[in-house]
Amino acid sequence: MKIAIPRERMPGETRVAASPDMVKKLVGFGFDVVVEKGAGEDAAIPDGDFEAAGASIAKDEASAIGDADVVIKVQRPVMDGRLNEVTMMKSGAVLIAHLAALNHREDVEAYAQAGLTSFAMELMPRISRAQSMDILSSQNNLAGYKAAIDAAAEFGGSFPMMMTAGGTVPAAKVFIMGVGVAGLQAIATAKRLGAVVTATDVRPATKEQVESLGGKFVMVDEGAMKDAETASGYAKEMSDEFKRKQAEVVADHLKKQDVVITTALIPGKPAPKLVTEEMVKSMKPGAVVVDLAAETGGNCELTEPGKVIVKHGIKIVGYVNVPGRLPKDASQLYARNVLNFLTPHVNKEQKTLAFDWEDETVAGTVVTRDGKIVNAQLTGEGQ
Repeated sequence: MKIAIPRERMPGETRVAASPDMVKKLVGFGFDVVVEKGAGEDAAIPDGDFEAAGASIAKDEASAIGDADVVIKVQRPVMDGRLNEVTMMKSGAVLIAHLAALNHREDVEAYAQAGLTSFAMELMPRISRAQSMDILSSQNNLAGYKAAIDAAAEFGGSFPMMMTAGGTVPAAKVFIMGVGVAGLQAIATAKRLGAVVTATDVRPATKEQVESLGGKFVMVDEGAMKDAETASGYAKEMSDEFKRKQAEVVADHLKKQDVVITTALIPGKPAPKLVTEEMVKSMKPGAVVVDLAAETGGNCELTEPGKVIVKHGIKIVGYVNVPGRLPKDASQLYARNVLNFLTPHVNKEQKTLAFDWEDETVAGTVVTRDGKIVNAQLTGEGQ
């Protein structure tokens, strides 16, 4: 069985879907692993490291994935006028990647038509057994860390309180909106940098988590928040009444903050707008907004994806693919997640992958199979 790791073609992507450790494990299972030349270059993993782990190096993408049984990528395949990675794969091949399947239905239809068995790793169920396979957790952890570092770099003052001979510099006030994996890591990092941290989320269970990291929780409406979480552990879209109350509480709190980091996402939907232009206008001159939801429209009304802008005296940071700004660690973690997903389905005697279609991690992530779209979240059966 041939497993291929191509170089990522999505603009701005710096990660690679494999690590030398992952390659060594896959080769140990009896698989042939082929890595495209230069695939790990941006992630500081030279071809020699992959070769030393047992992989062969392909001269280009076509020779890497053309006859591969399994293709592992970070981002979904590129399909545009210059390139169509889907048609480069053979019918019956397995595709594993962050497919953004809920946002790119037309791509999913193309996978089905091409006869690919595709797995969207971002749809991994939020169950304890799958934690080591959860790419959103591993990548968002890094994104939360980077958001706090970016905020400190863009802010014109210091994060920690400093007592000097010339006087005392107060600690920066940092407000985190959305307390998922990214938000929790942003809280922890901002606290380590010495900031005074507050945070809010629609899920009341996060209050204890915020406080355990030394932050203060900003409550909106405890009653309405009791039903704010899906069975999968994600935040639900809230009612208009809750959004109104949330806006009032946030607007008052934002006036006193030096830095705001927004992380709120709803799977398959545009990012909720949490920070309006009026709120930005009310913030202190020189304050910073770091919007981790920029890629799906942004939590801030003024965010421009991929840019750092200044509006009304406030710096708004809208980097996209934030984990890709830490490609070395992000690639290592992503590769480990994928390896943990594949390992239970390895048939060591036949040296093949034999997926258990009843397994929750498989059923939850498989998107297309036998020429059809089969994922419940896409067929409507998971509504």
